[in-house]
Amino acid sequence: MKLELNNVLKTLDPISLKEMDRVKLQNRTDTKFVFNTNLLPIILNDIKKFYSILEIKDKRTNSYQTLYYDTKELKSYIQHHNGKANRIKIRFRKYVESDLNYLEIKFKNNKGRTIKSRTKTSNIETELSQVSKKFIEQHSFYNGNEVIPVLWNNFTRLTLVHKTKNERLTIDLNLGFKSFLDNTEKEIPHIIIAEVKQEKASGNSDFIKAIRKYHIRKSSMSKYCVGTALLNKSLKQNNFKERILKINKLK
Repeated sequence: MKLELNNVLKTLDPISLKEMDRVKLQNRTDTKFVFNTNLLPIILNDIKKFYSILEIKDKRTNSYQTLYYDTKELKSYIQHHNGKANRIKIRFRKYVESDLNYLEIKFKNNKGRTIKSRTKTSNIETELSQVSKKFIEQHSFYNGNEVIPVLWNNFTRLTLVHKTKNERLTIDLNLGFKSFLDNTEKEIPHIIIAEVKQEKASGNSDFIKAIRKYHIRKSSMSKYCVGTALLNKSLKQNNFKERILKINKLK
């Protein structure tokens, strides 16, 4: 699959990080899809005339490293599990090829919109600085002293930008998780998580139209929540069972 994927990626037109500024979409709607890795080269070939691909230092696949923060009681996880609207996720993210690090706070409101706030950091912090604590308090309902690092997440991302529409598409593969608390690990390399980011949700996306013929339906899939559930069998996870079953079925 790797050789086939690389061959397809070469056929897409490149776009630079600077050129991507027109589709920042910090306030947006997200629509996710989960499918087996074997379909990825086929789908990319179907949509290549509509999208450009982010290229950094001659690379079209980019590595990401994420460290999620939560409370000791895992409030963020529990709120998502219980379907609470107006919820927060806190993470540090390293964009490896760009050598950029950010503290990011994602707010999912009760209208289904994702609002992201972020600030540059010198690196991923495994212990919060006072500046980071203040940023968390300004952009979330958490106190900077009540959150701790809980989960590492690594993956490879393809970032595509529609040539004419205000739309960005991220495709994540090679997903792996590691507990910050006890170092247990889990990899799920057989699945793809694709996310269509739009100003307003629309099925008119060329990616969405292309995958319909493969009977792939939208599927909520939080990397943080799935990784936490996979590594903590004793946690409340009834509402995530469908996602976990889907991961196992795709294998």
